[in-house]
Amino acid sequence: MPDLIQMKEISKVYGNGIYANRHVNFSVREGEIHALVGENGAGKSTLMKVLYGLEEMDAGEILINDRPVVFHSPQDAMSLGIGMVHQHFMLVGSLTVMENVVFGYESVKGIFIDRKTARQKVLELSELFNFKIDPDMITADLAVGLKQKVEILKALYRGAKVLILDEPTAVLTPQETGELFNQLKVLKEQGYTVIFISHKLREVKEISDRISVMRRGEMIATVNTEDVSQQEISSMMVGSSSSGIIEKDKFPVLENRLAVSNLVWTDANKKKLVDDISLTVGAGEIVGIAGVEGNGQDELIEIITGILKPDSGEVQLFEKPTTGKSIRDLRDMGMSYIPSDRMTLGIAKDMSIEDNLISIMLNNKSIYNFNLLDRKKIRKMAKNLISDYSIRATSEKTEVGMLSGGNIQRVVVAREFSSGAKIIIAEQPTRGIDIGAAEFIHRKLIQLRNDGCAILLVSADLEELKRLSDRIIVLYNGQITANIEDVLNVSEIELGNYMLGVKKQSDAEIGRAYNAKTK
Repeated sequence: MPDLIQMKEISKVYGNGIYANRHVNFSVREGEIHALVGENGAGKSTLMKVLYGLEEMDAGEILINDRPVVFHSPQDAMSLGIGMVHQHFMLVGSLTVMENVVFGYESVKGIFIDRKTARQKVLELSELFNFKIDPDMITADLAVGLKQKVEILKALYRGAKVLILDEPTAVLTPQETGELFNQLKVLKEQGYTVIFISHKLREVKEISDRISVMRRGEMIATVNTEDVSQQEISSMMVGSSSSGIIEKDKFPVLENRLAVSNLVWTDANKKKLVDDISLTVGAGEIVGIAGVEGNGQDELIEIITGILKPDSGEVQLFEKPTTGKSIRDLRDMGMSYIPSDRMTLGIAKDMSIEDNLISIMLNNKSIYNFNLLDRKKIRKMAKNLISDYSIRATSEKTEVGMLSGGNIQRVVVAREFSSGAKIIIAEQPTRGIDIGAAEFIHRKLIQLRNDGCAILLVSADLEELKRLSDRIIVLYNGQITANIEDVLNVSEIELGNYMLGVKKQSDAEIGRAYNAKTK
């Protein structure tokens, strides 16, 4: 089958002289689902930004149907049938589905927008691909999976025949992922081409025809999906093999270090986003929180970490109420926090690695010399953490904002894990990072858990939750729908049913989320 798209010898160099892409060759055939994988910082996002016109290449050429093209903007790419669905949706919540889909490409009748024609086109497109979306629904009211479909409809409405999907399943339940895959297969059958960027190798194996693997800005290989195993893909990505198995010691939970009792929090629209939640986390256990995004987990974590104040209920650390405590006080009590938004809450991007690493230690006398920061001690500590946590940087003076996402996350993790905390709140600790960085963080979490640390883990990745957690608590619509104690034997489909509110455990089973240590 001939290549629809050819990217030849693509190079992209940023101002600091670092190659994001170095002589990359990448081709896609018409009517295939082609997976693009690689560690964070491997260059795959940059390569796709070049293809979509968001970045201009410094060398190389792009051919569409053997004809050279030059893209200066996404409009140039879209004019030739290339669309991109970003990981973070770009929808206006107050608009209807139809208004979001046709925005900027409205049908007009004279000087007015022809809403009837626009609505009919969106309906026809939705029915053609079996998307089952009401064009008159307000977008903010849609579930995450439906918002994903709206983004795809937007691209198709604009005439895309090639769809670039960036981590499309990151916030979907297994059921929603299955629906998406069915729709991608329909697109493929109708001659559309999909470039599928993902870190989930099981999904890559399930949905793709071919896989291209990048590492450190270079293309390593393009292979037929049926010819390689997940382990072989992983080895190509990181340049080494790993068993992926993490050993966890088994021992009884002796004390509760975090106790959340009857928490309630209501938003400005008088909706209870946290609705009478009670749970405990004990020393030496990892308690996972599962739930579709927007079902109260963010607000729950913000209350626990002191960012939000609850309407009612109580949080206790080491059997002491945290009411009225500052974030600094919570850290002094032994809490550490890895936020889901590393760029906003996790780091100061314009500061150096070493300054980010000491940012939570400014009241620690060990880094001072006669009331002045001891830069020699700080530099030594930073160098040790850079080495221990495999942070790829030219020096400890490198601005954190210059690092790849995976290395930024390593900086956050190095700071929080080395703080001596006795309870860690880890919120989406591996979201959007590569398999190597994720496995590193997994092993560190297990090591801390085995050493007796209490860990509350929030993740949209069910495979990650099952791999790490001793118990999994499922949230739906601000309430606990399940407390899963037999983590190894629960299926992702069953978890998905609890996440969607289709199933709910008995009050007695849910109550054990709080009384776990006495089980």
